[in-house]
Amino acid sequence: MISGRVNNRYEAIVQILIQNQAGELVSVDAVVDTGFDGSLTLPANVIASLGLHWRGKAGVVLANGLVDECDVYAGVVKWDGIPRQVLVEAAETDPLVGMAMMKGFEMRLEVKLGGSVTLETMSA
Repeated sequence: MISGRVNNRYEAIVQILIQNQAGELVSVDAVVDTGFDGSLTLPANVIASLGLHWRGKAGVVLANGLVDECDVYAGVVKWDGIPRQVLVEAAETDPLVGMAMMKGFEMRLEVKLGGSVTLETMSA
């Protein structure tokens, strides 16, 4: 189970453990974004500090409908206790966890300041 909290902007926040170049796990708080169909976004400075490997560029549709291009990196995230290889998109915003990361999970939210956020593997 993955747990988090609702912040003072009423965003669902969960902790992501992402592996740096030395193999150490680094904790990053990320906003759960159901409008993002990818796995994870991180700011360029965080990506650089982790030493993630660049994979290329990708076209992305922003929330305002505009299409932009971003750098994409390979990363390893410990998600619900299991290492997962993911593509990390560089974005100068708060880190975001998208629907690709949450596939196969059920999410429950208490939409109130400090409310609980839980993501649990769905039963078959």
